[in-house]
Amino acid sequence: MKQYNFNAGPSILPQEVIRQTADAVLDFEGHGLSILEISHRAKYFQPVVDEAEALMKELLHIPDGYRVIFLGGGASLQFCMVPYNLMEKKSAYLNTGVWAKKALKEAKAFGEAVETASSADSNYTFIPTDYTVPQDSDYFHITTNNTIYGTELSDKKLQDIYQKRGSVTLVADMSSDILSRPVDVSQYGIIYGGAQKNLAPAGVTFVIIREDILGKVSRHIPTMLDYRTHIDGGSMFNTPPVLPLYSAMLTLRWLKQFGGVEAIEKRNIRKAELLYDAIDHSKIFVGTAREEDRSRMNVCFVLKPEYQDLQDDFFRFASERGMVGVKGHRSVGGFRASIYNAMDIEGVEALIACMKDYEKSK
Repeated sequence: MKQYNFNAGPSILPQEVIRQTADAVLDFEGHGLSILEISHRAKYFQPVVDEAEALMKELLHIPDGYRVIFLGGGASLQFCMVPYNLMEKKSAYLNTGVWAKKALKEAKAFGEAVETASSADSNYTFIPTDYTVPQDSDYFHITTNNTIYGTELSDKKLQDIYQKRGSVTLVADMSSDILSRPVDVSQYGIIYGGAQKNLAPAGVTFVIIREDILGKVSRHIPTMLDYRTHIDGGSMFNTPPVLPLYSAMLTLRWLKQFGGVEAIEKRNIRKAELLYDAIDHSKIFVGTAREEDRSRMNVCFVLKPEYQDLQDDFFRFASERGMVGVKGHRSVGGFRASIYNAMDIEGVEALIACMKDYEKSK
């Protein structure tokens, strides 16, 4: 039976990327060595890093003055690195979920970290809009997509944020929606994220950073936590996560061949429309996120109150039909279908058919 991977992360990757990575584990591009054992200093690995950076710049139309670096530590390390490098006295955070809250917690160790707004009281089912950004902040931090709760900053709300931030540097955690839609990189000082959603296996982190915002804080920054270290070292100051970085480069090649971010966005919109329409017309399922804030990447839904006792039964039914990873995050329960770039229309249609078949049986 075919398996459909709806895991939130580590998550689905293009099949050709998986095959090419598997080939490289046995023989990296004909060099007679495995990607697992080559030196990151080898002359034939440097082009991988260079191509990955070049493709990120091309696909996201990153303007001059920005660098792309690849690090370890996931987005969680960036929760610390951002304030270390940018925060002199004060920062501001929009709290839209668990990861935004964790980022805010780390910033509080460096000075005054202001929560501009939060939807915690409503279990993060919407994106707040009624707030102002303190103009004396060193930066304003947002999380563009919230995997646990299935909310995402729409293009309209991003435009509102661009207005609200004024002259404050904007920083974004885009772990789970990077490369899924166009983004105006020029609006941001830093965009970062763990790559294990839309880009690569777990283990590599991307950071897109405008160089002129660095070197402004008075504190000492440990060498490994200073962005300038990794910019100067071309992501090779210390041993990078070689295999995930190689897979990231392959995924970027795949996305370019697909037609780029603009083309993948059209498919992502279609997938989300199909799945949300099925949920909205279901007699037993209901979505959890406010409609205008629904994520295209993570579709969260639950059983209606009168069917709550069927939760484990549906999960078993879906698993038997090859639907992998549809159980919701342990903190919220219910169900979650992560439909990242590599998930095709067929996978979404298979899930919809599974849901409808289960509904007919009740």
